[in-house]
Amino acid sequence: ALIGANGAGKSTLLKTISGLIKPPRGEIYFRDQPISKLPSKQRVRMGMCQIPEGRQLFSGMTVRENLMMGAYARDRSEKQAIAEDLGWVLDLFPELKERQSQIAGTLSGGERQMCAIGRGLMGHPELLLIDELSLGLAPVIVDRLMQVIREIFQQRQMGLLLVEQDVQIALDLATRGYVLETGHITMDGTSEELLANEHIRRAYLGI
Repeated sequence: ALIGANGAGKSTLLKTISGLIKPPRGEIYFRDQPISKLPSKQRVRMGMCQIPEGRQLFSGMTVRENLMMGAYARDRSEKQAIAEDLGWVLDLFPELKERQSQIAGTLSGGERQMCAIGRGLMGHPELLLIDELSLGLAPVIVDRLMQVIREIFQQRQMGLLLVEQDVQIALDLATRGYVLETGHITMDGTSEELLANEHIRRAYLGI
Protein backbone atom coordinates (compact mmCIF):
# COMPACT_ATOMS: atom_id res chain seq x y z
CA ALA A 1 0.00 0.00 0.00
CA LEU A 2 1.06 3.56 -0.73
CA ILE A 3 -0.32 6.04 1.78
CA GLY A 4 -0.08 9.79 2.22
CA ALA A 5 -2.03 13.03 2.34
CA ASN A 6 -3.77 14.71 -0.59
CA GLY A 7 -1.19 16.13 -2.99
CA ALA A 8 1.64 13.88 -1.79
CA GLY A 9 2.04 12.40 -5.28
CA LYS A 10 0.37 9.01 -4.86
CA SER A 11 -1.73 9.07 -8.03
CA THR A 12 1.14 10.65 -9.96
CA LEU A 13 3.40 7.75 -8.98
CA LEU A 14 0.81 5.20 -10.11
CA LYS A 15 0.33 6.97 -13.44
CA THR A 16 4.09 7.05 -13.92
CA ILE A 17 4.39 3.33 -13.22
CA SER A 18 1.62 2.53 -15.69
CA GLY A 19 3.01 4.83 -18.39
CA LEU A 20 0.48 7.66 -18.37
CA ILE A 21 3.15 10.12 -17.18
CA LYS A 22 6.77 10.10 -18.38
CA PRO A 23 9.32 10.34 -15.55
CA PRO A 24 11.82 13.23 -15.99
CA ARG A 25 14.63 11.02 -14.71
CA GLY A 26 15.31 7.65 -13.15
CA GLU A 27 14.14 4.23 -14.28
CA ILE A 28 11.18 1.94 -13.59
CA TYR A 29 11.69 -1.82 -13.56
CA PHE A 30 9.00 -4.48 -13.88
CA ARG A 31 9.93 -8.17 -13.79
CA ASP A 32 13.59 -7.05 -13.83
CA GLN A 33 13.09 -5.20 -17.12
CA PRO A 34 13.39 -1.40 -17.62
CA ILE A 35 10.01 -0.10 -18.80
CA SER A 36 10.23 3.71 -18.59
CA LYS A 37 10.34 4.07 -22.39
CA LEU A 38 7.54 1.59 -23.08
CA PRO A 39 4.02 2.85 -23.93
CA SER A 40 1.27 2.02 -21.47
CA LYS A 41 -0.27 -0.50 -23.89
CA GLN A 42 2.95 -2.52 -23.88
CA ARG A 43 3.01 -2.44 -20.07
CA VAL A 44 -0.49 -3.86 -20.05
CA ARG A 45 0.65 -6.69 -22.31
CA MET A 46 3.51 -7.36 -19.88
CA GLY A 47 0.96 -7.89 -17.11
CA MET A 48 0.36 -4.49 -15.51
CA CYS A 49 -3.16 -3.04 -15.17
CA GLN A 50 -4.38 0.07 -13.33
CA ILE A 51 -7.79 0.73 -11.76
CA PRO A 52 -8.00 4.53 -12.07
CA GLU A 53 -9.25 6.92 -9.42
CA GLY A 54 -12.92 7.69 -9.98
CA ARG A 55 -13.56 4.41 -11.86
CA GLN A 56 -13.62 6.04 -15.36
CA LEU A 57 -15.88 3.49 -17.00
CA PHE A 58 -17.19 3.78 -20.55
CA SER A 59 -20.52 5.09 -19.29
CA GLY A 60 -22.46 4.54 -22.54
CA MET A 61 -21.44 0.89 -22.84
CA THR A 62 -22.86 -2.11 -21.00
CA VAL A 63 -21.24 -3.73 -18.00
CA ARG A 64 -20.19 -6.71 -20.11
CA GLU A 65 -18.70 -4.46 -22.81
CA ASN A 66 -16.73 -2.56 -20.16
CA LEU A 67 -15.37 -5.80 -18.76
CA MET A 68 -14.36 -7.05 -22.19
CA MET A 69 -12.53 -3.77 -22.86
CA GLY A 70 -10.12 -4.88 -20.14
CA ALA A 71 -8.99 -7.73 -22.40
CA TYR A 72 -8.33 -5.53 -25.46
CA ALA A 73 -4.54 -6.03 -25.34
CA ARG A 74 -4.70 -9.82 -25.05
CA ASP A 75 -3.99 -12.06 -28.03
CA ARG A 76 -6.94 -13.47 -29.97
CA SER A 77 -5.59 -16.95 -29.34
CA GLU A 78 -6.54 -16.45 -25.68
CA LYS A 79 -10.26 -16.57 -26.47
CA GLN A 80 -10.93 -19.49 -24.11
CA ALA A 81 -8.80 -17.99 -21.34
CA ILE A 82 -10.60 -14.65 -21.72
CA ALA A 83 -13.97 -16.39 -21.41
CA GLU A 84 -12.75 -18.17 -18.27
CA ASP A 85 -11.52 -14.90 -16.77
CA LEU A 86 -14.89 -13.28 -17.51
CA GLY A 87 -16.62 -16.11 -15.67
CA TRP A 88 -14.22 -15.71 -12.74
CA VAL A 89 -14.84 -11.94 -12.54
CA LEU A 90 -18.61 -12.43 -12.62
CA ASP A 91 -18.31 -15.01 -9.85
CA LEU A 92 -16.31 -12.52 -7.79
CA PHE A 93 -18.98 -9.89 -8.37
CA PRO A 94 -22.45 -11.49 -8.60
CA GLU A 95 -23.81 -7.94 -8.67
CA LEU A 96 -22.25 -7.51 -12.11
CA LYS A 97 -23.47 -10.88 -13.35
CA GLU A 98 -27.03 -9.67 -12.78
CA ARG A 99 -26.33 -6.41 -14.63
CA GLN A 100 -24.24 -7.53 -17.62
CA SER A 101 -26.56 -5.86 -20.13
CA GLN A 102 -27.09 -2.71 -18.02
CA ILE A 103 -25.52 0.56 -19.18
CA ALA A 104 -22.51 1.24 -16.94
CA GLY A 105 -23.46 4.87 -16.45
CA THR A 106 -26.58 3.81 -14.56
CA LEU A 107 -24.70 1.75 -11.94
CA SER A 108 -24.30 2.82 -8.34
CA GLY A 109 -20.89 4.02 -7.15
CA GLY A 110 -20.06 0.68 -5.57
CA GLU A 111 -21.11 -1.24 -8.67
CA ARG A 112 -19.00 1.05 -10.85
CA GLN A 113 -15.97 0.32 -8.68
CA MET A 114 -16.67 -3.40 -8.97
CA CYS A 115 -16.88 -3.03 -12.76
CA ALA A 116 -13.62 -1.05 -12.85
CA ILE A 117 -11.83 -3.71 -10.82
CA GLY A 118 -13.33 -6.43 -13.00
CA ARG A 119 -12.18 -4.63 -16.15
CA GLY A 120 -8.64 -4.50 -14.77
CA LEU A 121 -8.72 -8.20 -13.92
CA MET A 122 -9.76 -9.02 -17.48
CA GLY A 123 -6.26 -7.97 -18.55
CA HIS A 124 -4.97 -11.01 -16.62
CA PRO A 125 -2.44 -8.86 -14.74
CA GLU A 126 0.58 -9.90 -12.74
CA LEU A 127 0.47 -6.48 -11.05
CA LEU A 128 -2.80 -4.70 -10.31
CA LEU A 129 -2.58 -0.99 -9.43
CA ILE A 130 -5.63 0.32 -7.56
CA ASP A 131 -6.03 4.08 -7.11
CA GLU A 132 -8.33 5.09 -4.22
CA LEU A 133 -10.37 1.94 -3.66
CA SER A 134 -12.75 3.51 -1.13
CA LEU A 135 -13.24 6.97 -2.64
CA GLY A 136 -16.86 8.14 -2.23
CA LEU A 137 -18.18 4.74 -1.19
CA ALA A 138 -20.29 3.70 1.81
CA PRO A 139 -18.47 1.68 4.52
CA VAL A 140 -20.50 -1.47 3.77
CA ILE A 141 -19.40 -1.34 0.12
CA VAL A 142 -15.78 -0.75 1.12
CA ASP A 143 -15.91 -3.83 3.36
CA ARG A 144 -17.27 -5.84 0.43
CA LEU A 145 -14.50 -4.64 -1.88
CA MET A 146 -11.81 -5.37 0.72
CA GLN A 147 -13.14 -8.92 0.96
CA VAL A 148 -12.94 -9.32 -2.82
CA ILE A 149 -9.40 -7.90 -2.94
CA ARG A 150 -8.32 -10.54 -0.43
CA GLU A 151 -10.02 -13.25 -2.53
CA ILE A 152 -8.22 -12.02 -5.67
CA PHE A 153 -4.85 -12.24 -3.95
CA GLN A 154 -5.56 -15.67 -2.49
CA GLN A 155 -6.80 -17.10 -5.79
CA ARG A 156 -4.34 -15.53 -8.24
CA GLN A 157 -1.35 -14.50 -6.09
CA MET A 158 -0.86 -11.40 -8.24
CA GLY A 159 0.98 -8.36 -6.99
CA LEU A 160 -1.32 -5.60 -5.71
CA LEU A 161 -0.30 -1.97 -5.24
CA LEU A 162 -3.01 0.01 -3.48
CA VAL A 163 -3.09 3.80 -3.26
CA GLU A 164 -5.53 4.76 -0.53
CA GLN A 165 -6.10 7.93 1.47
CA ASP A 166 -7.81 5.98 4.26
CA VAL A 167 -4.72 4.64 6.01
CA GLN A 168 -6.61 2.16 8.17
CA ILE A 169 -8.16 0.52 5.11
CA ALA A 170 -4.85 0.48 3.25
CA LEU A 171 -2.87 -1.12 6.05
CA ASP A 172 -5.65 -3.56 6.93
CA LEU A 173 -5.39 -4.90 3.38
CA ALA A 174 -1.67 -4.66 2.68
CA THR A 175 1.24 -6.73 3.94
CA ARG A 176 3.63 -3.80 3.51
CA GLY A 177 3.18 -0.03 3.35
CA TYR A 178 5.06 3.02 2.07
CA VAL A 179 4.43 6.57 3.27
CA LEU A 180 4.69 9.23 0.55
CA GLU A 181 5.10 12.86 1.62
CA THR A 182 5.60 15.65 -0.95
CA GLY A 183 6.90 13.24 -3.55
CA HIS A 184 9.32 11.33 -1.33
CA ILE A 185 9.05 7.98 0.47
CA THR A 186 9.65 8.95 4.11
CA MET A 187 8.81 5.67 5.82
CA ASP A 188 8.13 2.04 4.98
CA GLY A 189 7.57 -1.21 6.80
CA THR A 190 5.11 -4.00 7.40
CA SER A 191 1.50 -2.97 7.96
CA GLU A 192 1.80 -3.95 11.61
CA GLU A 193 4.89 -1.76 12.05
CA LEU A 194 3.27 1.26 10.44
CA LEU A 195 0.02 0.90 12.37
CA ALA A 196 2.03 0.86 15.60
CA ASN A 197 4.15 3.88 14.61
CA GLU A 198 3.38 6.99 16.65
CA HIS A 199 3.82 9.38 13.71
CA ILE A 200 1.41 7.38 11.56
CA ARG A 201 -1.11 7.15 14.40
CA ARG A 202 -1.02 10.91 15.05
CA ALA A 203 -0.76 12.18 11.47
CA TYR A 204 -3.05 9.75 9.65
CA LEU A 205 -5.23 7.94 12.17
CA GLY A 206 -5.93 10.82 14.57
CA ILE A 207 -4.89 8.75 17.60
